[in-house]
Amino acid sequence: MCAHLPKPTSHVPERIADVARQMGHLGGLPLLLVLTFLALPGCALRPGPEVLAVVPDESSAASFVTIDVVTNRRFDVMSHSYSDLRSHKLQLERFKLSVPPSHQLTRIEWPKGDPDPAKNFVVTEREIRPTSELGTASVAAGAVRLKPGKRDVVIFVHGYNYNFQESLFRLAQLVADGGLDDAPVLFAWPSAASVTGYVADRDAITYSRDDLVHVLNTLAGQPQVGRITLFGHSMGAMLVVEALRQLRLTGQDRTIERLGDVVLAAPDIDIDVFRRQIEIIGPLDPPLTLLVAPDDRALTISARLTGSRSRLGTRDVQDPRVQALANTNGIRVIDISDVSSPDATMHSRFVGLVTVFPRMRGERDPVLVQAGAFVLEPLAAVLIPAHPR
Repeated sequence: MCAHLPKPTSHVPERIADVARQMGHLGGLPLLLVLTFLALPGCALRPGPEVLAVVPDESSAASFVTIDVVTNRRFDVMSHSYSDLRSHKLQLERFKLSVPPSHQLTRIEWPKGDPDPAKNFVVTEREIRPTSELGTASVAAGAVRLKPGKRDVVIFVHGYNYNFQESLFRLAQLVADGGLDDAPVLFAWPSAASVTGYVADRDAITYSRDDLVHVLNTLAGQPQVGRITLFGHSMGAMLVVEALRQLRLTGQDRTIERLGDVVLAAPDIDIDVFRRQIEIIGPLDPPLTLLVAPDDRALTISARLTGSRSRLGTRDVQDPRVQALANTNGIRVIDISDVSSPDATMHSRFVGLVTVFPRMRGERDPVLVQAGAFVLEPLAAVLIPAHPR
């Protein structure tokens, strides 16, 4: 839910006082539970819009990532960033970021003062473009190192409690660490970026569903775009599933057929709601993938926020009911508990997976095209079938 962040822009005592004032927004959630959530690493400090300032970097040692950002956040002309307010129109902005030569896997090296390309992720170029160009420049940027023709695209849909810059830099880190050939696209929806904004974020998901459908249809209509990978984290997974359901209900099967992998990491979805959703969506090819971990602390708190409703992302792959859900609906459920987490929430293990899945793809693991319940062994990059308890 939260990222490793650069410098104090708020203080924990102030945030605790703010939460105390806003308890009504959480439906009487016990204060101790909220304070526990605030105490989790990464939730006290946030990067501000200053990290989006353009810093030219012509260093031959730097590597670069180009990301198409499509967003329904409202543009803030004062900060030159995107706020948590909702826009009636989608906007496309193309960002080029440099990755520091000293970059460590899974980390985002945020600026601690003036951005330094030698030490930090920095924005080196940014340009607002017509939404009709979605995917085109990112696809063209890969032409030098890929075979001529189509280029695959990966869309990242961030989760709850993300501000704009956190989602942008997170995707840049994922692309850099994974060495992805896919053209990266960020769908940045208007999260309130606040621990007390859970209900507001759920409303923002509903608000954003049709916009994500539009993005998928636009990309599917681009002749130079190949397969489309759709990756949703946390509450962003709910947005992904809602968009797929909308596509199916409106008969837009051709767009669904253009999808490659659909991955839901730590999905913050009511398990009963998901059963209804997947019944309408139906089996995908390859199978829709769920990345789960029973010890996910953030989803445990989410369950309390939603009236003790069990969350999809904490399911036990050895539970016969989970295995039946996977086999009946043609989905793949993978326990990633053995993957190290970048923070104590155990909610962002997907960050470390970006180096594992390319190896599995490269070895053409036949399990990757099978439905069922599995446990990921990260060192060997293999999936082991889960046996029922």
